[in-house]
Amino acid sequence: MSALLEIRQLDKHFGGLHVLKQFNMTLQAGEIVGILGPNGAGKTTLFNLLTGFIPADSGEVMLHGTSIRQMKANAIVGMGMARTFQLCRPFVGLTVLENVLVGSLGPRVKHHDLGERAMHLLSQVGLADKAQQASELLSYGDLRRLEIARALATEPELLLLDEPFAGLGSAEIEALSALIRQLHQQQHLTILLIEHKLREFMQLVSRVVAIDFGEIIAEGSPSEIVNHPRVIEAYIGRQNPLNMDQHA
Repeated sequence: MSALLEIRQLDKHFGGLHVLKQFNMTLQAGEIVGILGPNGAGKTTLFNLLTGFIPADSGEVMLHGTSIRQMKANAIVGMGMARTFQLCRPFVGLTVLENVLVGSLGPRVKHHDLGERAMHLLSQVGLADKAQQASELLSYGDLRRLEIARALATEPELLLLDEPFAGLGSAEIEALSALIRQLHQQQHLTILLIEHKLREFMQLVSRVVAIDFGEIIAEGSPSEIVNHPRVIEAYIGRQNPLNMDQHA
């Protein structure tokens, strides 16, 4: 079976800093895969490269067998890849509904009634009652949900989530994790996830790719990764076990 996403020898420098080093990875349709690594490991840089926000120095990114490495961000969205951001970025001055409608303007969207579709997405993420509210007035937890709804409005096959639990309390994290699982199952999404909340991260993903200094140091199931010596060393040093209850 051919991969939905294939990354080959992807490389990126920022000046003299080598942030991603000959990176290779494949993602099959229907997977939830997590990218794990300490701050500065290259995780968000990888997302920025995949989604066309910054150019790679070399290497290849294939989506459905088509090269997207030199495509612009809007064209990549049109190919079926969408993302959220580590820092929430609503369109200030627009309502919650209007924010989702912006995501509906892409070439993949075929619905005739975009307003009805946007309201359906807001209902899915639990924001239907706030549709006419100014987006900048949402709580941080609701902004996370709005970002997901706006990404879903582009009708992606592959959804990239950059630290969706950041800044949330335990109850909000539990609810958002349940929402991500529900969307994965109901919409047959493939999900690539970055997260620092280790317990929730490990419970959500089926496969983990651990990176440090821009290189893959381990890959496997959550149970394999949590006990991997190179992952433990990268996160908290040789003397301490990697605790699944860790929230930092």
